[in-house]
Amino acid sequence: MHSHAKWDVNVLGVAHTVRTVLPFMKDGGRIINIGSTGGSRSPYPGIGEYAATKAVLAAYTRSWARDLGSRKITVNIIQPGLIDTDMNPADGAFSAEMLKAVALGHYGEPQDIGAAAAFLSSDDARYITDVTLNVDGGQSA
Repeated sequence: MHSHAKWDVNVLGVAHTVRTVLPFMKDGGRIINIGSTGGSRSPYPGIGEYAATKAVLAAYTRSWARDLGSRKITVNIIQPGLIDTDMNPADGAFSAEMLKAVALGHYGEPQDIGAAAAFLSSDDARYITDVTLNVDGGQSA
């Protein structure tokens, strides 16, 4: 993905979406951003710019959690690690090497991210805000 496209999708797209939905969140709500463990650290060469966009998204999340709390809006970020997707397939060229950093020893599935998002959007998470939830099988341990 070209440099501008990364920023447009990973940062500006999220910021514009949040600004667009806020007028409709009069009675509170949930904002759940999807970041990357790469936003906290750059474990692999060549992902610096991608990691920077995800770090900015994490910073936005912290700011929005503070700014929107008085409106009963929680804001959290899920940071996936190695998830078996088209972008990072479990059978990819570097997957065996990357798995060495994962405590559980296998790739996650997209459903793992969905389950985390479902929890953060539930009433059980009503008092959880400004949380960075790593869904990474222990990759960031």
